[in-house]
Amino acid sequence: MASSAQPGTGPTEEFRFPGNRLGLPEDGPGSVAGWGRRLLALVLDWLIAGLIASVVVGKPMWAGGNDYNTSHLAIFFVVTAILTGLAGGTIGHRICGLRVQNLKNRDVPQVGLLGGLIRSFLICLLIPAVIFDRDHRGLHDLAAKTVVVRR
Repeated sequence: MASSAQPGTGPTEEFRFPGNRLGLPEDGPGSVAGWGRRLLALVLDWLIAGLIASVVVGKPMWAGGNDYNTSHLAIFFVVTAILTGLAGGTIGHRICGLRVQNLKNRDVPQVGLLGGLIRSFLICLLIPAVIFDRDHRGLHDLAAKTVVVRR
């Protein structure tokens, strides 16, 4: 038996677009960032951390090795945590026109160092970053009570 569409069974007002439940606009500054910009920002941050690790270890990026890989991840974690926590976004976020917004206290532009540490640690684990909700917030954003928005 086929079901028929009944009035009021479609999406509710609460789920019209990503960020609607959070009180964010649909488009423009302050709206939830798209996946393309977020991925590009992550790649840029990873490359920047790789360049810094290359200088620290004294090996080119393509040489690899355990010492390079460990320092690359550690530098990515530290730079991402500090810049997200204290500046509201990483270098990649800035280049891509994004910022990390604090949802606990919207009057404060910074996430705070603890929020940056939590968020960066979960991004380094990778799995929490690819599990997300309908507001485009990964588990790392849910844990740190943040959302990535357009500048």
